[in-house]
Amino acid sequence: MNASINGTQPGFSSQVAEQAVHWLIEMQDAPLSPRQQMAWQQWLDAHSEHQRAWEHIQRVNQRFRGVPSSLAHATLNAPASSSRRRALKLMLILGAGSAATWGLREHNPLTPMLADYRSPIGQRRTWQLSDGSQLQLNTNSSVDVRFDGQQRLIRLLEGEILLTGAADSRPLQVQTAQGLLQAHSARLNVRQFSARTQLAVFDGSVELLPKHGAPLRIEKSRQLSFSAQGADPSRALDANSGAWADGMLVAAHMRLADFLDELGRYRRGQLHCDPKVADLLISGSYPLDDSERILELLEISLPVNVKRFTRYWVTVEARV
Repeated sequence: MNASINGTQPGFSSQVAEQAVHWLIEMQDAPLSPRQQMAWQQWLDAHSEHQRAWEHIQRVNQRFRGVPSSLAHATLNAPASSSRRRALKLMLILGAGSAATWGLREHNPLTPMLADYRSPIGQRRTWQLSDGSQLQLNTNSSVDVRFDGQQRLIRLLEGEILLTGAADSRPLQVQTAQGLLQAHSARLNVRQFSARTQLAVFDGSVELLPKHGAPLRIEKSRQLSFSAQGADPSRALDANSGAWADGMLVAAHMRLADFLDELGRYRRGQLHCDPKVADLLISGSYPLDDSERILELLEISLPVNVKRFTRYWVTVEARV
């Protein structure tokens, strides 16, 4: 499969592709208001990656307007819904010739789309695996699972998981982009970042084998981050480790910018923080299933206003 319509890599991330989809749907629903038009233009001008994504989505959208297929018809004429968004994504993937359009993975771009287990943005899902282990996926996460007579291997493709391992004679392993984790009667949280993996061990122990670093054993109640070259020193579990599995976002003197980055993982679109309020500190426990309520609470507890250009473009700024 080619990487794009013209055989070249479009060069934009999955997050930017999501933003382009949102703007396209906004424009198809109704003409943008002057404020929305300004917000879209600011987004477009903010980075060349945005411009590449917008040009690509426009090309593919135009291409499929002439296709007499039920997919194209349903996508272009359906209401703005999750079904329409999924259809548009699928249409773009087919139109581009590869899921690399969405920047999902450099070397195996289709894998997250075709993963064994997936969770969409804003949702958490739980499965019991064939060996009795429990696998929980946080927002926008995907894994492949390979169990056979010799091994139990879970490959974390994107996002975050909480794994409670069941007793079994076969080793239980989690593979990330930076290395391999082998769990020993363990309950562990694993989060994939672009250049590192974050690990928290709640029970049991985990042996870490970075791709190019020395092995390391992490005991319960410890957490660390590691790259392909090695690991940072371990530290005690922080307040937010694994809290998502209970539907909570826990902050303990967290910078507002960092808090909004975390909250933004559970919302579609963009959640921005004005640099003037980025260093405000926030503490508390917040229910992830109601991000709008969390934003309302921020206006009560901090000297900030929440400004909404569209339902997908929100900025938290200093109160005037």
